Amino acid sequence: MAKAEKKAKIDDADKVKKLKKKLKKLKAVVQGAEGKVEAGVAAVVAAVTKKDKLVSPLAPAAFPELPIIAGVEFGAGAAGVKYRGRTDVTLVRLAPGTAIAGAFTKSSTRAASVLDCQAKLALKQDVLSGAAIIVNSGNANAFTGKNGQEAVDKVTGGVAQTLSIPRERVFSSSTGVIGEPLPAERITAVIGELTGNLSEGGAADAARAIMTTDTFPKGATASFEAEGGKINIVGIAKGSGMIAPDMATMLVYIFTDAKIAPDLLQKMLSKQLDGSFNAITVDSDTSTSDALILAATGKSAAAPITDMRSAAAKAFVKALGQVMLDLAHQVVKDGEGATKFVEVKVTGAATAADAHRVAMAIANSPLVKTAIAGEDANWGRVVMAVGKSGAQADRDKLTIRFGDMVLAENGWRAPSYDEAKASAYMKRDNLVIGVDLGLGRAKRTVWTCDLTHGYIDINADYRS
Repeated sequence: MAKAEKKAKIDDADKVKKLKKKLKKLKAVVQGAEGKVEAGVAAVVAAVTKKDKLVSPLAPAAFPELPIIAGVEFGAGAAGVKYRGRTDVTLVRLAPGTAIAGAFTKSSTRAASVLDCQAKLALKQDVLSGAAIIVNSGNANAFTGKNGQEAVDKVTGGVAQTLSIPRERVFSSSTGVIGEPLPAERITAVIGELTGNLSEGGAADAARAIMTTDTFPKGATASFEAEGGKINIVGIAKGSGMIAPDMATMLVYIFTDAKIAPDLLQKMLSKQLDGSFNAITVDSDTSTSDALILAATGKSAAAPITDMRSAAAKAFVKALGQVMLDLAHQVVKDGEGATKFVEVKVTGAATAADAHRVAMAIANSPLVKTAIAGEDANWGRVVMAVGKSGAQADRDKLTIRFGDMVLAENGWRAPSYDEAKASAYMKRDNLVIGVDLGLGRAKRTVWTCDLTHGYIDINADYRS
């Protein structure tokens, strides 16, 4: 072999050896990069998971134990209305004999499902037929033109056919993004599955299925002994943002085994609205889709309630009010980004309308709500809200309290005012702002929450 050839082979061998070393280093770099990528992905997943698991600091310790309501069955499933694999549809089957009452948003851009429910409740109810409620999250089916009603007809028609009940007895609700067509076929595709999953004990799953930006499912219950037996009431709700008093401020479904005719049931429901769902606000915005449906199956052994003046009727109205107020408070406590639950008590107003104006002006004021978020005892912002409300007020008769502390009275800061104590009070999770106008006997109490950056974070990318 010539020396030149031998040298060339040695050179080639060196080159291969060097290339192998470089390749080994490159592999190490790539593996390291892959590890970093995997770690980065894991960190992102962990962060997203942690974010998804964040629950309002004001949330109840646990979902309540709800009694079975005879004649009511719940089913929940994943239709992929907006996200694949997420439980987003709830079906409720109601036994024959069930009476229905309802209350809805007064928005002039009401969703198709709201308009459909209102039209059906305006008809004479065939209580001998069964009934059903179907609810989807992820899409509000609002501002969707004639396609909105067509989607409602497809969904309610599918339920009616599957359950063998009249379509006029199927009520639907939709919550989520406004202006997007509702993919009705995705919902109708899972009606059979939902029907197969129907269970008397499925209320908790149903409460989770109707959540949107909610951080916890909402449920409440009340019971009382009536003539002939016990009457139970169970309610579930969703609501976190776009909350303002204009009935119903959220989606609410309340069920009772009491036997009550539709007209009387409606009167009882309407009687409890102003003190509960019409007395809360998170952000002063009224939704297109707010609905409250109350169903009475009549399956309790208790005697029928037929007279609004009877002891049984008064007990029922009281228990119903307790459930409604509990759910209303839970909605405020789950206000988007909320860290403080605030009760606003207005007394001494010249008229009931003035008391309401002042209470809502305080509860909806961004300046008041951000001061509360910052734990700043800035009672001057309460003064501002009273003044802008349009209600009759007199500076020298006005008294402002935070909890039991008098901060301002007789047109000036109170002599007993203590900045340190007021600031310490603002660190509490539950606050009471009291305003006495000193002009009359009218009063109003409403509930709200603080306004934090969390509200912006949730709503800035709501559609993504």
